[in-house]
Amino acid sequence: MRAVIQRVAQASVTVEGELISEISNGLLVLLGIEETDGEEDIVWLSKKIANLRIFNDEEGVMNQSLLQQDGELIVVSQFTLHASTKKGNRPSYLKAAKPDTAVPLYEGFIAQIEKDLGKKVGTGVFGADMKVALINDGPVTIQIDTKNKE
Repeated sequence: MRAVIQRVAQASVTVEGELISEISNGLLVLLGIEETDGEEDIVWLSKKIANLRIFNDEEGVMNQSLLQQDGELIVVSQFTLHASTKKGNRPSYLKAAKPDTAVPLYEGFIAQIEKDLGKKVGTGVFGADMKVALINDGPVTIQIDTKNKE
């Protein structure tokens, strides 16, 4: 699984003019799933995101997690995170999981992070043409790949 995590002052997801999710102070997570992902990836990534210390403490130092801030979260599926641009100029998405694999893993990730945070999270609509709006706070943007745990 690959995630692009953005600390946001606000974020929203709209599909066909309908507001699907909206948050203030929290994280927008773009989530890419590949065919080889599984339960271990879900659990590891969820815990990492919930506990990632990228929010300012009272001294202005990034030392608090989403859990400590009681912040909000939106998770949006993003197969293009697995784009390969090695050959030519048209990206290949061969590593991205097909919907029959990706949907259960996406839903499993949402269930796990809701459990880890102790609350509901916002989502996009899997496979839909979404309009994602955000105000990146900082800006703070972190990339995480469960296959390359740096």
